[in-house]
Amino acid sequence: MKVLHAAAEVFPLVKTGGLADVLGALPQVLVKAGVDARLLLPGFPAIKKGVLQQKLVCNIGAAFGAGKVSLWLGSLPNSESGNNVQAYVIDAPYLYDRVGNPYQSANGSEWPDNAQRFALLGWVAAHLAAGELDDDWCPDVLHVHDWHAAMACAYLAMHPSTKTTTVFTVHNLAYQGLFDERDFHLMGLPTRMLAPTGLEFYGQFSFMKAGLAYANRVTTVSPTYAREMATPEFGCGLDGLVKARGTDVSGILNGVDGAIWNPSSDKEIASKYSASNLSGKLACKTALQKLLGLNVDPTAPLFGVVSRLTSQKGLDLVLAALPSLLADGAQLAVQGSGDADLETAFVAATAAHKGRVAVRLGYDEAFAHNMMAGCDVMLVPSRFEPCGLTQLYALRYGTLPLVRSVGGLVDTVVEATADTLQQDTATGFMFGPATPAALADAMEQAVKTFANTKLWNQIVLRGMAQSFSWDDAAKDYVALYKEALQSNS
Repeated sequence: MKVLHAAAEVFPLVKTGGLADVLGALPQVLVKAGVDARLLLPGFPAIKKGVLQQKLVCNIGAAFGAGKVSLWLGSLPNSESGNNVQAYVIDAPYLYDRVGNPYQSANGSEWPDNAQRFALLGWVAAHLAAGELDDDWCPDVLHVHDWHAAMACAYLAMHPSTKTTTVFTVHNLAYQGLFDERDFHLMGLPTRMLAPTGLEFYGQFSFMKAGLAYANRVTTVSPTYAREMATPEFGCGLDGLVKARGTDVSGILNGVDGAIWNPSSDKEIASKYSASNLSGKLACKTALQKLLGLNVDPTAPLFGVVSRLTSQKGLDLVLAALPSLLADGAQLAVQGSGDADLETAFVAATAAHKGRVAVRLGYDEAFAHNMMAGCDVMLVPSRFEPCGLTQLYALRYGTLPLVRSVGGLVDTVVEATADTLQQDTATGFMFGPATPAALADAMEQAVKTFANTKLWNQIVLRGMAQSFSWDDAAKDYVALYKEALQSNS
């Protein structure tokens, strides 16, 4: 089976969130399982530089405002020996050779031509899937990820004779790729597609709708989020379309790359440790407290946040519940960046509570490993969460997740209750309403549990024993591919 993944990010070359981690791991595991899996990536500077041994596949010419577009094929640098993952790179300097992240300039503003930049990604994906760009390779399945690549499904839908099956994965429905409908003519699609049953979305057109409406199968990154997307509360205005797709929509949990996130082999942390010998975890906590200027106190439960600082992630709830947390004798460490007012508020909290609250603005992969190893509790209080990888990483490091009962958080964390503690199935803490009071109550429960060392270690060890393997996820994807191919034949 040949599968082409089309996406805008891949770890370790370009990462703004969990999407990159998925694309860095899933294709490798598919190759290991015998699938001929390849990637298609935009030629951002880090990708052009990082994909190895590139060879020219074809010159495409002018497209989407770029006067010169070509397609290259190389391999990912993190491919394991024997699991080489090949990657196509779209070289279009006019559209991709820019300073900033994939979607925004250095000052945080959206690139004004993002519609053309990511339409090109979808267009190339569609033509590769149709066998028109690489004479030596044509996929059976085109698997496109999030809005950035979703337009591929619309381009292929205009050519029903193409046999390639399409799978569209929603990583976060809130980010839809919305553009002014006056720019729709730039997409090279018939105007009849600019309709409520097509790509139109309240006076705009939506890349996300291209995937939801035209893919043969739609997946998202957890079973619970697959159900939530069909509800007004979590559907972001697209719940009707999701609901209409019925059983074509399913959820497959993300996995964790155990070679990268493993406290027994992690070179980034202060002291390696494992479930059979947890002594190194205290050393990691001490090192993190010193690094952040927190009071070195093993008896103070250290709560962590590794996240984008946005209201979606519930970080305003953390600020509101902070006085209660500190009153219980706990500490808070924050790593992330995002909304300016939240950044300012966390910096102010650090100044007001020296030694008890610390913040490091920005994202650093190595420091994130230190946070996972050094904290006692990892906060993931999201208002919605398609899957979440933070809580999965935390579990591997014996750091208990405290999460809201939504999306993939429900699917991956077992709340500590009287019953689950007695059954030894609890792996973390959970709260329901998105309110400071509900979060504060869950924090208080975590602090009280931390004081009971025997009970705390029981939960830690159960959490570390959880297996969220990409091997399992890959098996589910292969089964989905086979089903989609059969129904599309």
